[in-house]
Amino acid sequence: MIAELADKEEIRQIDFDRKTKVTHIHDMVKRSFDVIAPFWPLRSLIAVNPLQGLEDIPIEAAMVKAACYFQSQNLPHNMEKVNRETIKWLQAYFDEGQATLTMPFRTEGLYSAWRQLAVYDVNLHHNESQKKEWLQSLPRSAEHAIKNCLLRLGISRENQQLFLTLMLCSLSGWASYIKYRTEWAEADPNFLHPIRQIDYLALRLIITSLLWPEANALIEWHENTVAQAKIKVNIFSEIKKTEADYCVPLLKKISTQSLQSSLTPEAQIVFCIDARSELFRKALESVANYKTFGFAGFFGLPVKIKNTITGESYTSCPVLLSAKHVVTESPCTENLCSQDSKRYAQLNTLKRLYQSLKYTFTTPFALVESLGMISGIWMALRTLSPGFAAKLKLAVLSRIRKPMEIGPSLEDISFTEQCGYAENILRMIGLTHHFAPLIVFCGHGSETQNNAYATALDCGACGGRHGASNARILACILNRVEVKDHLIKKGISIPLNTYFVAAEHNTTTDEVILYNTSQFETLNVFEENLEKARALNSYRRLNMLKKKTRESKSISHTWLRSQDWAEIRPEWGLARNAAFIIGPRDLTATLDLEGRAFLHSYDYTGDPEGSLLTTILTAPMVVAQWINAQYFFSTLDNTAYGGGSKITQNITGKIGVMQGNASDLMTGLPLQSVYKTDLEPYHEIQRLLTIVYAPRKKLDLIVDSEPVLQKLFGNGWVKMACIEPESQKMFLFNRDFTWQKID
Repeated sequence: MIAELADKEEIRQIDFDRKTKVTHIHDMVKRSFDVIAPFWPLRSLIAVNPLQGLEDIPIEAAMVKAACYFQSQNLPHNMEKVNRETIKWLQAYFDEGQATLTMPFRTEGLYSAWRQLAVYDVNLHHNESQKKEWLQSLPRSAEHAIKNCLLRLGISRENQQLFLTLMLCSLSGWASYIKYRTEWAEADPNFLHPIRQIDYLALRLIITSLLWPEANALIEWHENTVAQAKIKVNIFSEIKKTEADYCVPLLKKISTQSLQSSLTPEAQIVFCIDARSELFRKALESVANYKTFGFAGFFGLPVKIKNTITGESYTSCPVLLSAKHVVTESPCTENLCSQDSKRYAQLNTLKRLYQSLKYTFTTPFALVESLGMISGIWMALRTLSPGFAAKLKLAVLSRIRKPMEIGPSLEDISFTEQCGYAENILRMIGLTHHFAPLIVFCGHGSETQNNAYATALDCGACGGRHGASNARILACILNRVEVKDHLIKKGISIPLNTYFVAAEHNTTTDEVILYNTSQFETLNVFEENLEKARALNSYRRLNMLKKKTRESKSISHTWLRSQDWAEIRPEWGLARNAAFIIGPRDLTATLDLEGRAFLHSYDYTGDPEGSLLTTILTAPMVVAQWINAQYFFSTLDNTAYGGGSKITQNITGKIGVMQGNASDLMTGLPLQSVYKTDLEPYHEIQRLLTIVYAPRKKLDLIVDSEPVLQKLFGNGWVKMACIEPESQKMFLFNRDFTWQKID
């Protein structure tokens, strides 16, 4: 009898191996990850549509499908056990310096490292000899491990793809981070531990085989979840009503505006398209004869920034692009760099020494004894008087860190490329004539304390970084006489007295810092007007936060919020974003857009072939759609798609946050970023409305040639409207790619 059973098992194994080839395993793994959206680590957080993997189907169907995959609150109990053990190992493997002891063998890859260590994990085998022997005999390849586990769990061939997808979706946050690492991350010195998607699924299936041998029941559980999701009330009727209440009135307001005569203003300022910049632009335009423009905050420069002192580098362009150039920045002249480098190296050595003393087994006690009093006083200062503590810290750091005093190095950007970047941005925003004597490129960033989501408030177009560096590069390019001479040949004549300055807008405090101003001495009036705009905008933003204060105190109040490490809501960020408007500033300059619109300057008359508009629609607008979708879904279900409350979050491995000490990675925005209270939302759930001031024929040609736009508009992820320049008539773009006139 035993021999007969063994023969049947051998026949079954041979049949399974014949049908399930290695290439088939790889295909299934790839398809299972297709439904997962990527998640960027905390040091460079950017917004992503959590349903990005389902954008190929209509949004209504995608939301139902996603509810079955990601929103199920009642996973089978045994699946929860599998998740806990999986999380434990992933925390150890992906740690980037938070853990006291690092996981061995990480350089060999996840599956190889885990396979060598798993046999020592009693929680996996409970000292059962059969399970331990099975762990010890695991194949060296992840592909064969997956094949063995699918056989061991009794997953039929027709259910294998779904089962692998459920393995990912039942712990989707960690799967999202692995998606980022395997498909979006560039080579990074922090990533000393490689990862493959197939390695993760192999680990997941092995743990499942050990802790839940009857896991094929997950298929039936999912089928029941799907049946329940189909009978739930569709929330789309309410969303469409919210969209209609916003869309039509806004279109009518814009269509009644007229383009102003071309007069030369005192200054022209190019801001990021970020909705927070729109509020500041409105305030700045109200205090002086200034004209503002909008362009994605990387200012069209696909660059990687490298600091010559620290040696650190980062990509400063949208994740949809790859950096083409490396630009070095130095806070000092060549003679002083060696001295600053030594000072930085000394500080870095002290920091590493402190970390090593803090995290070893015995020295923490001595460290507490020696530094406890100092740390206690500092904590008391930061808690009881955050303003004083911030000023004290700034005074110390100012003696150590040097401001950026010399321009960025442009050696890696050829003269032809510099001219191309300069011409493209000027033509795209329509700044080709009537140049003011002062033109400012203003990037942005945020300043907060004790905030895991700090980079999510920085510039998404700069890869979750501050935008000053890109502004400095472009200003440096346009100040070159050779570039100006070249632009004259292209029909863009910049006066000799026009000077380009870089700046950075702090969206938390509304302070604007100016760079490379030494050759433009008459900035006093401009700086005074920046402070006036700062007071106006800070006062308005505090009212939006329901913080009552006098306008004269608004600047100090917003600054204090940025320095308070107990502040859970330093700013509203991009909450309530709703529209992406492409056209001249004159169309919106007199309107109160309430900080809800991304504003991208565009002059259709200077773009006869539509190439510039194509770039705007396929790059900045797509990024804006990711932002809109992240706020949309983080508000819709903050547990499944958001980050939960900041109060109960913990940082894990310096890469992400969890609720408690062993949850899935939380991949969306925290509750406080989208809700006024625990129950009352601040963000209004609606899809991005893209409004274009250009002829419909131009838009038809662009959509016909761009699959990404066909997907977003055709499946209802983005709504588009057009205002015909000649007639000022308004049209909505239907999902069948026809136009509907709005009366």
